[in-house]
Amino acid sequence: MKAMILAAGLGKRMRPLTDHCPKPLLPVAGEPLIGHHLRRLAGCGIEQVVINVSYRADQIIETLGDGERYGVSIAYSREDEPLETAGGIAKARPLLGEEPFVLVSADAFCDIDPSALPSLEGDLAHLVLVDNPVHNPDGDFHLAAGGRVSSDGSPKLTYSGIALIDPRLVNDLPAPCYPVAPLLREAMARDLVAGTHHRGDWVDVGTPERLEALNHRLGGAPGER
Repeated sequence: MKAMILAAGLGKRMRPLTDHCPKPLLPVAGEPLIGHHLRRLAGCGIEQVVINVSYRADQIIETLGDGERYGVSIAYSREDEPLETAGGIAKARPLLGEEPFVLVSADAFCDIDPSALPSLEGDLAHLVLVDNPVHNPDGDFHLAAGGRVSSDGSPKLTYSGIALIDPRLVNDLPAPCYPVAPLLREAMARDLVAGTHHRGDWVDVGTPERLEALNHRLGGAPGER
């Protein structure tokens, strides 16, 4: 199984930290944030990783190289401009192949073992959902009995940014730059999305304050580079 890490964003919410450093390289406990993802994937037996890059792409590629130091093999999908989530997946599809892959947002600091997620069994996605954080109190999706996920119903949980995805999800995009959320909702309407409620460690490292809090908890340096 392969994994794709979404790392092409501009990191606007992280400014000014990202004015000169792409968000995936911001340090967490002395290591680039994305390095934690790579080591966790390697530890789970996922050794082939695709990373989409755009903003300060050369900086990311120079830092991570071929991935050997993290125990993985990295292939890069370059985007002239960020293509949003679904657009990035579609562009990287030649590198990903046609089998289901693990999708990881560079923002998602999480202790889940993605290789342990159930197989898709005909679904287009299996989402890792978490308890709603303070910054998303209303949640995103409802996890019903039997592990089915829908955009309606309550209570709702928050999408963690980690999922098992069938590449067919991004077939026939309406535009090259396109988010994945509308595609997931369409798939949910067809009962093609399952989910897991992860109750372990998870942080959306999306703002300087959350980055600083995570570093403080892990005993790392402040979020500066």
